[in-house]
Amino acid sequence: MAVSIAQRPAAKARVLLLTFLTTLIFHCSIADIAAGASTSEELPHRRFEYKYSFKGPHLSQTDGNIPFWIHTGNAIPSADQVRITTSLRSQKGSVWTKNKVSFDNWEAEVTFRVSGRGRMGADGLALWFTTAQGLDGPVYGAADQWNGVGIFFDSFDNDGKKNNPAILVVGNNGNLVYDHQNDGTTQALGTCLRDFRNKPYPVRAKITYYKKTLTVMINNGFTPDREDYEFCTKVDNMIIPSEGFFGISAATGGLADDHDVLSFLLFRLTEPGQQPPPPDSEIPKEEKDKYQEEFQIFQQELDKKKEEFQKEHPDVQGEPIEDLYESVNDREIRQVFEGQNRIHLEIKQLHRQLAMILDEQRRYVSVITDDVAKKGTNAESGQLDTVGQQQLGTVITTQQEVLKSLNELRNSFYESLKQIGLTQHQGNAGGMGTYESIQHFNDIKEHLHTVKRDVEHLVQRNNPAEKVMKCPEVPPMPSCLSTVHFAVFIVVQSVLFFCYIMYKSQQEAAAKKFF
Repeated sequence: MAVSIAQRPAAKARVLLLTFLTTLIFHCSIADIAAGASTSEELPHRRFEYKYSFKGPHLSQTDGNIPFWIHTGNAIPSADQVRITTSLRSQKGSVWTKNKVSFDNWEAEVTFRVSGRGRMGADGLALWFTTAQGLDGPVYGAADQWNGVGIFFDSFDNDGKKNNPAILVVGNNGNLVYDHQNDGTTQALGTCLRDFRNKPYPVRAKITYYKKTLTVMINNGFTPDREDYEFCTKVDNMIIPSEGFFGISAATGGLADDHDVLSFLLFRLTEPGQQPPPPDSEIPKEEKDKYQEEFQIFQQELDKKKEEFQKEHPDVQGEPIEDLYESVNDREIRQVFEGQNRIHLEIKQLHRQLAMILDEQRRYVSVITDDVAKKGTNAESGQLDTVGQQQLGTVITTQQEVLKSLNELRNSFYESLKQIGLTQHQGNAGGMGTYESIQHFNDIKEHLHTVKRDVEHLVQRNNPAEKVMKCPEVPPMPSCLSTVHFAVFIVVQSVLFFCYIMYKSQQEAAAKKFF
């Protein structure tokens, strides 16, 4: 009896251990199956549809219209965005695609801003996919009783339940009237509470319809990351029309917000393993025939213009058109020759400037030598002042060095001119050797830079010499006015002044006799 009682705890422990192991193996197998299913499920193929999309920076044309879209009401397209409604009361506006969309699966990415001064806004913005264009109406600026689906960004709390701003998904078969009083909550297939007003960055919404499932993802606009989406709502087994128009509308009421749409991008989704249809299959047969007719008319007009041109210019007939244009090699040779001609002109100008500098230096040397000779003959002791002699010697040696350097530069200019002449002669003789011509062009360019540096160095060295050499001081001029002449001038001036006073008094006395 005691043995049986001792064996019971051991049996229970074994049962518990086996239960734990079986449970662990079961969970691991379920996790492996889920992971395999997730890895085996491939993402759909996305293709961008530009005819059903718009974005900046060149969103609108010069006439104010959006390519492939129409806008109605108070909508204002600009280069960067479409302002559906301004922050004024009782405004309505919308934009709609011109052509119908016939995609089984699609994905739309909308970037927008809703901004206003008040703590609350109105009424909101809506994204549509309907069988007809709801250009005007009471539901966020679009028509009521639509046939399709609408995703509403409602910013005003009509029912007073403090459940706004909110995002709702509402479907309609064309017979349902939207419930404004309850903010559409009684008709919503899916909803989530998200504040999309006055955000630091644009708000982004991604609406995906794939395999009869509608999913709404939201980027709240708190970060600049475009892929920072959060799950909002999901509607399974949703049937929408196979063809329809995409649209965006907005409206304001007693309160007002700016509703701006920055971009609308539409993508066609194709299931893995299925090839997307070619773009030509999307064009209707009527449009193809219209385009073909326009092309034929254009081709006929072009042929007529060709015949008229040949009649007016019979000399041009039979000549190949390619001969009328410049080839790549001809253009390179012409550019090299033009560059050499410009260098030749610059060298000539520098040569003239060097000739002027040489003349000035020779004149300075002659003036200094003449001054030295004069001072040598006029000196009483027969010797010059030691300081002045040293300064004059320094100036003379400097000028001689400058003359020597200028002569060397002049010789280098002559060599450059010879190189340019040789290169031009080779180019004109053969018309080939483009690489050698370019090499000569680069060598001459480097030589010019060296000459320019040498000239600047000479100018800097020449400035101190100009500062040392000074013009002779003008001797003081003797005074031309002596004391006797000054006294005579004062006496004559006084006599004339008294005579003028007497004459003036006589005139005044004679004038008083008549009164």
